[in-house]
Amino acid sequence: MSDETRIPAPTPGVALLVQQHIPHRLVHYEITPPTGVEQHRGVQVAYGAAAAAELGIDPSTLFKTLLFALEGAPPAVGAYAFAVIPSTSEAAERTIAAELEAKRAVLASIDDVRRVTGSVPGGVSPLSPKRQIPLLLDQSALSLDAIVVSAGRRGLSVALAPHDLLRATGGRSAPLTHPR
Repeated sequence: MSDETRIPAPTPGVALLVQQHIPHRLVHYEITPPTGVEQHRGVQVAYGAAAAAELGIDPSTLFKTLLFALEGAPPAVGAYAFAVIPSTSEAAERTIAAELEAKRAVLASIDDVRRVTGSVPGGVSPLSPKRQIPLLLDQSALSLDAIVVSAGRRGLSVALAPHDLLRATGGRSAPLTHPR
């Protein structure tokens, strides 16, 4: 296929995978947020479970990308880090801080997420930060053939091998979640 007829990648994260020749598959989904009475009552949508159901995949293979603000981290690490964990799990903040040699790790504010990643919550991809951000992938991913992560836009995800995600981002794996 010539460059003139090549379809451009829909996001910078997908472009990175194409550039590095990393096998992947794009997956699309749409979640309808609560409206009317449900919205008025404050009904919350469990987006991970809803996205997995919409995609027809096991929720344990759908991973969310969380941005953590780090306090007291070494200069080489920086002020922020990504933790990529199963959508069905909760992040262990103390463990994340320890893995990055920081005194503390707290979930970044929505404003920080937008400023640091250029994305909105729900559309943050571990593949497309505006700047280089350290990445930790929950070690549970390594037992899976493929995981699904955001491609950098709400409703667009990418399925790829966990080792390929680590290779593309320079990340590493560690236990990042609370035991269930």
